[in-house]
Amino acid sequence: MRFLFGLCALLFAVTACTTDTPEADNEASLLVFNARIWTGVDCPGVEAPAADDHCATALLVSQGGKVLAVGNDTSSWASQITEATERLNANGNFLMPGFIEGHAHFSGLGSSLRNLNFLRSKNWDEIVTMVGERAKVTPEGDWISGRGWHQEKWDKPHDHSVGGYPVHDELSRLTQNHPVVLRHASGHGLFANKKAMEIAGVNRETPDPRGGRVLRDASGDPTGVFEERAMDLITDAYQNWIQTMTPESRKNEWLAGITEAQNECLKKGITSFQDAGTRYVELDWYKELDEADSLRLNLWVMLRHSYNDMEGNMRGLPHYGDRFTCAAIKTELDGALGSYGAWLIEPYFDNPGFVGQNTTLVETMDSIAGLAKEHGMQLCVHAIGDKANRETLNVMEKHLEKDNDRRWRIEHAQHIDPTDIPRFAELGVIASMQGIHCTSDALFAENRLGTERAASGAYPWRSLLDAGAVVTNGTDAPVEDVDPIESFYASVTRARADGKAVFFPEQKMTRVEGLHSYTAACAYAAFQEDVRGTLAPMMAADFVLLSKNLLSCPDEEIMDTEVLGTFVAGEKAF
Repeated sequence: MRFLFGLCALLFAVTACTTDTPEADNEASLLVFNARIWTGVDCPGVEAPAADDHCATALLVSQGGKVLAVGNDTSSWASQITEATERLNANGNFLMPGFIEGHAHFSGLGSSLRNLNFLRSKNWDEIVTMVGERAKVTPEGDWISGRGWHQEKWDKPHDHSVGGYPVHDELSRLTQNHPVVLRHASGHGLFANKKAMEIAGVNRETPDPRGGRVLRDASGDPTGVFEERAMDLITDAYQNWIQTMTPESRKNEWLAGITEAQNECLKKGITSFQDAGTRYVELDWYKELDEADSLRLNLWVMLRHSYNDMEGNMRGLPHYGDRFTCAAIKTELDGALGSYGAWLIEPYFDNPGFVGQNTTLVETMDSIAGLAKEHGMQLCVHAIGDKANRETLNVMEKHLEKDNDRRWRIEHAQHIDPTDIPRFAELGVIASMQGIHCTSDALFAENRLGTERAASGAYPWRSLLDAGAVVTNGTDAPVEDVDPIESFYASVTRARADGKAVFFPEQKMTRVEGLHSYTAACAYAAFQEDVRGTLAPMMAADFVLLSKNLLSCPDEEIMDTEVLGTFVAGEKAF
């Protein structure tokens, strides 16, 4: 992998790797010793489980929060270690660069931690019960919101359903005085109760908007399920209610969610987060947090608005702060596979005649690409189906000049026609993927695509890597749990943690590739490879201490890994 650059050649068997810069002469703030360290740069002998399953045993951190040295022989560091230097005995545990969440939704994660969360709900009955309990303690007329349900993952089908989705009647009976909006786990569908539909003015005469669908029963009445662009019918009504709150209340609620999101990420070993969709008002709030030194991890975000909203409104972008960066634009071309929203070349195997949803016109995406190019921003396009990926590559090819390093990204890149796989490396387009999506979708993906398409082009990490593409990792939280351990496990095994399925394991990553996809590859995908993602000298001392050695522990032990400590710029954050 061409980005596993060999900084200082990592000749750790002899001594530590140091530099001659003034920073290297500073007194050390922290010495970590008795560790098994994977630095993130090329380290011979760690591809297979062995006694030599690490690169070094000690790490020295500067007062400025950078790596001073990494190695085995600390005697040469004597001049930099003082009585004030903190010592941390790692007790033989595994130390690696901090995880970089390559694609998720920061404020959405915060909201999910404060609102109803259905990621672990086993069936519709559990969800209805949770909403009913919340209604008892919610003021009449206030909206109830939640997220995370997925009908394909329930342990039993609902006996009153249409198209595999339950009908709203039972939920509406328990929440007659509260409008309810429950987002699908994918974020590409939602469920609304009767009260919410009444407020939104939705009835049997309401037409399907372009790029969306209102699910209806045999008599033509809405069932409560809204897919893709049809979600706007409900979310616009919800946002109208939000606007009745004072600006101060809205900001305070957002800040409370951000605090929750930071705590959750640091608890799970994440030191940097790449946010896949930030609004203008959030940009201002993030800047305030950064200037007040209130961001406890590194945050890189994609601006997400319509072309009309962004055109002529790009002043101050890209923005590079201390821990906050906005240097990318996000748009989308289709929906999600689970809700039949992924845009496919050929129809769904289990839904003949239907090829999914093209949610944004290709022409509009092309205009946004021009905007990104004009302002020196990265373009990040949500594309899940093979048709959406092909059209995105076509537009990017039109704008990307040869040898121009723009690092444009396709977010998700889940289902790719095999003929398009080589184009990622040829164009320098990054496949910003999420390992956990593969195994999470394993229960239904083959049904949606058919065996042939699923085997040759679904979550094709091995094929992309072998073709020379850069593949990054993440969770798409709150679509999935933000935990990088489970996503790493999925990446290197293609197996569900519950043992229910293994999805075409020939496409799995090696352990080193899996770790690289969650560290240096993500840093590269944000033009930050000279700052973070590895533990080479002069890089940010962002690292995590784990109870299991992810290079060599048996597959069945990966999920038992505990985060023992998370450090950002050399400071303990968890």
